[in-house]
Amino acid sequence: MANFINGVQVPFIPIERKQENTQQQSVKQNSQFGSIFQRELEKLKFSKHAAQRLETRDISLSETEITKLAEAVEKAELKGSKDSLVMMNNTAFIINVPNRTVVTAMPISPEEENVFTNIDSVVFAQ
Repeated sequence: MANFINGVQVPFIPIERKQENTQQQSVKQNSQFGSIFQRELEKLKFSKHAAQRLETRDISLSETEITKLAEAVEKAELKGSKDSLVMMNNTAFIINVPNRTVVTAMPISPEEENVFTNIDSVVFAQ
C-alpha cells in the first residue's frame, strides 16, 4: 500500500505500538491508583458521631495532633488491636483500628466517671 504526497509515492508503513509500552503504562496507572488508594486508606477518619462529639465538647485538633492520633493507630494496629482507647492531651479517643476511624472523643475530667468498655488496647499519644 502506498500514499501520494505532492505527487510522490510514499510507502505506507503502519506504526506498531509495542505491547510493552501499553503494559508499562497500565502498570504505571495501576501503581499510581494503588498508591493514591493506599494513602486514602491510611488516613484517619472521623465518624459522624465523633465529629458531633468534638464539636459539642469543644475539642479541636491541629494537624500535628491528628498526625499523633494516626501514629497511635498504627502502633495499635501493629499489636493487633481492634478497638483502642487513645489518650492525648487529657482527651480520650475511641478508635476502630481496622477502619482507622475515630468513633468518639471526650475530655477526661475528675468529675466524670471515665469508664471505657469494649476496648482491647490503650495507646498514649505523645
